[in-house]
Amino acid sequence: MGTQIAQAVVEGVLTGGVYALMAAGLTLIFGVMEIINIAQGVMVVLGAYLSYTLQKDLAIDPFLGLFLTVPMMFLVGVIIEWGFIRRLRPQNRTALSILVTFAVAIVIEGILTQIYSTDLRSIDAWYVDRSWRLLGFHLPYIYVFGFVLAVGLLGALHLFLYRSRPGFSIRASMQNRAGAELIGIDIDRVSALTFGIGAAVTAVGGMVFGATTSFNPNSGYDLISRLLVIVVLGGLGSIGGALVAAVVALVVEDVTAVVWSPVWASTMFFAVLIVILLLRPQGLFGRREAARAH
Repeated sequence: MGTQIAQAVVEGVLTGGVYALMAAGLTLIFGVMEIINIAQGVMVVLGAYLSYTLQKDLAIDPFLGLFLTVPMMFLVGVIIEWGFIRRLRPQNRTALSILVTFAVAIVIEGILTQIYSTDLRSIDAWYVDRSWRLLGFHLPYIYVFGFVLAVGLLGALHLFLYRSRPGFSIRASMQNRAGAELIGIDIDRVSALTFGIGAAVTAVGGMVFGATTSFNPNSGYDLISRLLVIVVLGGLGSIGGALVAAVVALVVEDVTAVVWSPVWASTMFFAVLIVILLLRPQGLFGRREAARAH
């Protein structure tokens, strides 16, 4: 039993890194724009379908295909921000964003259903079914590769936010949107860039998700519920919090499946949110982010 629990912890950490990347895009969008992007889940699924199509029709390896799918998803995000989000009034932007992005999710789901039907699909590659044996642990290639890529991209995103001029504009907008406008930051451009980045990371998450889980156009609903839990658990607007929250939630879920029952595993994923919010309503890193904003 001890070995199984340790294995579950390792798999939870590896999977949590990928979920953290997807949640980082969601929390970044909220932090800058105060937009709750309900479409984030179906955009992950869209990323999975793009990788699936490149692999199936053009024989492009899913990881190499990211050089195409990441820019494509970035463009999708910019178009959504320009076409739908930018026109929301500041007074009720957050509330209306739920309805608008839900409508966007329905449209994307309908397009995917029309093209691919509702049949379950999965991404196949030589490393999907292979694994390492290391110190007695079973380490699937796809989880290890996905975790390393996710952590690398999260690190790159951190450097971008703290070491570049566009990153400074994004952080300034997160801390004080009105103040950022007063010092000459183009909020529309920052918002488009932020939404594009938030969509771009779904290409990576979608590829790993599609290689490890069978999916169809309806798979986005379960994903967005999990991503919202991670964002709230980590603290709204905190990318570091999203990473910690994703790892904690996925480890708890995987360990529960081993020591109790797989039936209760998903329930425990959401139970973690309830427990943490009862003890710390602002989330794991909510206070730190709030302190930075003042």
